[in-house]
Amino acid sequence: MTLFESAVRPVLFRLGGGDAEAAHEFTLARLARLPGPARAALRSRYGVDAPVEAFGVRFPNAVGLAAGMDKNGVALPAWPALGFGFVEVGTVTAHAQPGNDKPRLFRLRGSEAIINRMGFNNAGAAALAARLDQLGPIGVPLGISLGKSKVTPLEEAVDDYLTSHRLLHPYADYIAVNVSSPNTPGLRTLQDKDAIADLLTALVGPKPVLVKIAPDLSEPAVAELLEVCLSHGAAGVIATNTTLARDGIVAADRSRAGESGGLSGRPLTEKARKVVHFVHTETGGRLPIIGVGGVMDGDDAARLLDAGASLVQLYSGFIYRGPALVRAAARAAASSGAATGRTTGIR
Repeated sequence: MTLFESAVRPVLFRLGGGDAEAAHEFTLARLARLPGPARAALRSRYGVDAPVEAFGVRFPNAVGLAAGMDKNGVALPAWPALGFGFVEVGTVTAHAQPGNDKPRLFRLRGSEAIINRMGFNNAGAAALAARLDQLGPIGVPLGISLGKSKVTPLEEAVDDYLTSHRLLHPYADYIAVNVSSPNTPGLRTLQDKDAIADLLTALVGPKPVLVKIAPDLSEPAVAELLEVCLSHGAAGVIATNTTLARDGIVAADRSRAGESGGLSGRPLTEKARKVVHFVHTETGGRLPIIGVGGVMDGDDAARLLDAGASLVQLYSGFIYRGPALVRAAARAAASSGAATGRTTGIR
């Protein structure tokens, strides 16, 4: 057991009477205030130099921070210090929005899982653009996840995404198109063939555009979506988002498992790996994949890479295991052959 798991995590999990969102905001605020010497010390402990290239971008290592952890980019300088080889901020929307009613973030500790129904709470694309303009480069590639504003009708979704894209693409090394969150009404219908084609037609440009997909789609639906990605210039796929299923929940967590929202963490490990494998096989490796979902140790990261991912991301695993997981996953990725300088998702 690491120091984080034995000493830091119990304190964080007790904050606010066990309020997961309060602990999240507390942690972000502390990370945002880390001074330069502290960041340097953390980087020397947790950093792993194992470069990998995907969709034309070179990454210091193959392990990134998933969208949702730092929606508004408030702690951006801290994440590379904790060992991450890239950071994805957001999901951000064209309009600032408060998200869904609280409580909306729940830990299922026995299952090493999290349920969230945040609803894209964020300060809006213009605010994020201003922050990134003031901050400048963070030393690792930056992905920006775009979603649809809740107030925007589905028939106006393309313009909504395009507004965010125009404001933010100058600051991004890649753009993630989030059409798979279960927490914005109707959003997942944008994974349909015609809808994703319209989005990609509008958004594909000089910066790589990746599509984030749900783990709950059938294989025929994923295959159809991948055809559109290939024919409309998507640079890659992020697999996967959270799931609406509740498989893999231990008995002690079943009462809380009834909360609505997307489930992440250990119960998603195998499902995410299977989706990554299907995407890789179906496309013949032509679409690089960022694998995300249930990475709780180095072996989980290695298995996602062996299934066909070029990169992996952490969210719930980082909540439960801390920065030691970033280092372990990056080392496992390097050992698995991820850090070979390849330029596609082919393995």
